[in-house]
Order: sequence, then C-alpha cells, then structure tokens
Amino acid sequence: MNNIPKTTKINQLIKSWPRGTIKTVKELERLGYSPQLLKNYKNSGWIELYTKGAYKLFDDNISWEGVLYGLQNRGETTLHAGARTALELKGYGHFARVTNKYLFGGRSENYNVLLKKLQDVTLKKTQVFSYDEERFFTKYKVEGFEIGISSPELAAMEMIYLIPSEQSFNEATLIMENLTTLRPKMVQQLLERCGSYKVKRIFMWMAEKNNHTWVNDINLTKVDFGKGKLSIIKNGMLNKKYNITVPREDEK
Repeated sequence: MNNIPKTTKINQLIKSWPRGTIKTVKELERLGYSPQLLKNYKNSGWIELYTKGAYKLFDDNISWEGVLYGLQNRGETTLHAGARTALELKGYGHFARVTNKYLFGGRSENYNVLLKKLQDVTLKKTQVFSYDEERFFTKYKVEGFEIGISSPELAAMEMIYLIPSEQSFNEATLIMENLTTLRPKMVQQLLERCGSYKVKRIFMWMAEKNNHTWVNDINLTKVDFGKGKLSIIKNGMLNKKYNITVPREDEK
C-alpha cells in the first residue's frame, strides 16, 4: 500500500471513513498510513485530531457510536455497548430512552483517553462477565457503519450488575418482562461463566417472576449461586429460593 500515490491513498481513506466516526492511530498505521503521512493530511485539512491517539475527518461531528466504532476497529478490545443501552438499541427498552449510555469492557484495557470527550457515557470495566467469546455479542447498524453490542442475554445480566447504584430494581424487572425470547442455551452458558452471585440470583428471580418459558430449559444445578443471604432491597422481603431481599409486594 505504501507504493500507492499519496493522492490515491487519501482518496481511499476518505471514501472508506464512515462519517461520525474516529480512527485510531493504531488502526491507521495498520492500514499503511505513517505518522508523517497523517500529519501531512492534517496540515492539508483532510483530517484533524480528535484526541490523543485518534483522528476524525475535518470538521466532522462525532457520536458516541462513532467513538465506539473506532475503538472496536483498533482491535484487541472487548469494549461494547451493554446493559440497558444494548437492550434499548434492540428495542427492549420498557420506558423512554435514557440519555446515559453504558459501555462495558475488561479491566485491563485502556481506552479512557478516547472516551473522556463523550458526554453522558459511562464506562464499566469488569471481569464479572465472559467477554472473550463473539457468540455473546451482536451487531447494531448505525448510519454508515456497525458497532458491537451485547446480546440481549448478556445485556440483561449487565443491567442487573448495575443494581442498585445505577439501575433500579423495579425498572429492571419491568424490562426483563419484555425478554420473552432469550435463548436458554446462551443464558445457561452466561450463568455458568458469570462471576457475580448477585447477578445470577437476581436474573433468575426476575425471569421466574415474569414466567418466561425459556426458564424451563435452564439447568440450575450447573450454576453456582453461592451461599448466604444477599441484601438487595432495603427493608425488602427475603426470597428463600435465591436468598435475596426483593420488594415486599413482589414476594407475596
């Protein structure tokens, strides 16, 4: 690619660059664009620095999806839209869409600098879930590009992970009511790999409360729910099956 005339290279770059997105220096260098070439493009007004380590097309408006797209294209990342954000993108939101967006990823990854310019975006780094298998994710089409987001099964568990500090219990229960078509095989795999007793217990309680038919295909004996009581709802009532406190009106 380095033998291609510079005019052709910049044309190829502009044509292949979805509007509203960033490209990291790492991705651009992998595509054959050297730091000096990028500097020339910047000085010529083709591109401009978005933040340290990433560029955008000149005078382009960048969306949160566009930043996520750029980070995912950088490679070697588990960063994705998760929890209620992913559920809403797939049409499972119960209430009006919330402004705040949740991105999830592994603890060891570093992308804070590229996300700091975004407003109303919360980053959650956790090792609780299995982010190393593509089958737990799906694609969401934005205008001109795609981003990776959690499958509904994983997103539901990520939503529950945020209870009670960033997600209300009652609202999560109502959203879970819509999840009638979750794939039991995937739910089983995620439950067995999940590192949070709280998530597993609440997830199954909500699924059973909503009488979802896929619950019948879950083998609970293969899931480690831990021991002891977990206080989830203050002044709630204890659900004896899962040893969690839940709203009193739901445990009658």
